[in-house]
Order: sequence, then C-alpha cells, then structure tokens
Amino acid sequence: MKKKTKYTVAVIGATGAVGRESLEILEEREFPLEALRLFASKRSAGQSLSCQGREWRIEELTPDGPFEGIDFAFVSATDAISREYGPRLAKAGVVVIDDSAVFRMDADVPLVVPEVNPHALAAATRRIIAIPNCTTTPLVMVLKPIHDAARVKRVVVTTFQSVSGTGAAAMNELVEQTKALLSFKEVTADVYPHQIAFNCLPHIGSFGEGGECSEETKIVNETRKILEEPQMRVTATAVRVPVMRCHSEAVNIETERPLKPNEARALLSAMPGVIVFDDPVRKLYPMPLDAAGKDEVFVGRIREDRSITNGLNLWLVSDNLRKGAALNAVQIAEAVIARA
Repeated sequence: MKKKTKYTVAVIGATGAVGRESLEILEEREFPLEALRLFASKRSAGQSLSCQGREWRIEELTPDGPFEGIDFAFVSATDAISREYGPRLAKAGVVVIDDSAVFRMDADVPLVVPEVNPHALAAATRRIIAIPNCTTTPLVMVLKPIHDAARVKRVVVTTFQSVSGTGAAAMNELVEQTKALLSFKEVTADVYPHQIAFNCLPHIGSFGEGGECSEETKIVNETRKILEEPQMRVTATAVRVPVMRCHSEAVNIETERPLKPNEARALLSAMPGVIVFDDPVRKLYPMPLDAAGKDEVFVGRIREDRSITNGLNLWLVSDNLRKGAALNAVQIAEAVIARA
C-alpha cells in the first residue's frame, strides 16, 4: 500500500453490532480518515451514521459497487457476503480485513492479532487479511508470552460466550425472554434452539461428525495457525451464556518447563493489550462487567494446576465486539499503514 496521510475506509455491515463498534473505534483512535463508505442492506440505505464529527450516508451493498478508491474495507456481515465481496473488493485494490470464518484457514490469507503475529501481514498477497474468532483472539494474547517463555504443550479451554456474539437479534431475544420470565409468561426461542435467559447452551455453531461444535473447531485450528504450532494440542468446549456482552474463558495450560503463577503474572503484565486483574483475597478477578467497552484482555485466577506437571489455570475476559472484532480490525489497518 502506498503511504498516504489519510485513507478511505469502507464498513461492510455498518448497521450491525460490530459495524457500529468500528465507527466508535475509528473515532476514539482518531484514525486518519479521508472518507468513510458505509454499506448495509437495502432497508438501511439512505440512513446516516456519525463518525469523527460528520454524518455518513449508508449505501446499499451491490455487486456493482463502485469500490475503486477505497483503501480499507472492514467486512463484518455474513459468511456469504464475505465470500462474494471479499475477492471483489480485493480485486478493486482494497485491503480487505474480514471478520468471518471464510478465509481464516486459507494458507495464503494471514490470520492476525497485531500484538501476537504482526509479521504475518507480510503474507497478505491476496489483499485479504482475516480476523480470528472472538474467543481465539484473547486466548492467543494470553498464550503468546507463556508459550515464548515455557513452550505450551496442551491447552484446554472452556468458553462462556455472550449473546452479542450472535448479533443484535440475540441480544433482543435475551431481553425479551428475561422480561417474560420475570412476568411469569411463556418464552419463545427464535435465535437459539433453546431458551437462553437463565440458561446455558453448550452449543455454538453446527455439530460435526466427531461431536465438536464448529466454534470449538475454529478455536483449535486458529490458535495453531496464529501461534505457528500446527501440532499444538488444543481442545475446546464452547458455551453460550445469558450475558449481554463480553466473552469469558477458563483456560488450563500445560507447559514444557515449569512456570510459577508469579512468573506467569509478570509475563502477562508485560504483554501489550493484557491487564492482570488477580487478587483473590480482595475478591478481584475479571468479570464481563469489568471488560465491557474496554480494549484490553483481562486475566486473573492465575494458579498452579497440581493435577499435572507444569500446569497453570487462568480465567480471562474480553469484550467480543471490541478486541474480539472491531478493534482488532482497526489495529490491523494501523499496522498495514505503519508497514507502508
């Protein structure tokens, strides 16, 4: 990409939860915007959204574009939209930063968390860069310094994922079900296969032949790709919980060499984008309420796992709409600019 002072950015899926978050982050970080192109469905076309003190009109997304002149496109819509428009935008000379699962495991598409593997951006030959799953991103940010110091042998992770990971309709469903239950009324489930209010669903995505959910498979494969450890032993269980925003993860780590909890705390404290929030005596540990609206990954409950040799347990929480999606995309664009 040619070095410029200001850039034209497109947001595909501008009216969705991640799209709106992207606009907030572009404003907060004072991204050098020349212009902003907002794309959504036909029903939203003609409306406006604000960013950096200006109102920007929403356009209907159509194959005709036009897309020339756009420097970056943040794509946060459906897999079908990414599959159709990712290559189309890249062909028009746009750097595509995609939030879907469509391109993540393509060998010639870098899967990037800037704090972990910024060097992977050099491999963006197709002009498409993938964002990891919103649970993979905070996981690898915590694993990276531990792996560099003590070599991670095995990871067992259980995720507790908020409804905002599914989208605005799921958030509304949780609200409506909660209101109905508190009014002693019957509830209906449309977004999820079962009631989500006052419940937990050990099921995110579709089930495969081996019994794993697609979300669990994504975590395994993406962690290996980002850390460049294709044989790393990783297993995951994904659970949807009745929390509006922020994903939490219980992580068990086995390392090759011993790593005491205090050593792990020091390593994690030095990791950009990670905040150690760990004082059990004072009842201090990360919770979704702490991380909502924040950029950092919060980690606590760091302790030795005495059931295995060289084992650690920890708990992390991250805002899935920010670092899990929109913030990561903006940081990738900033990293691309810095490399130009």
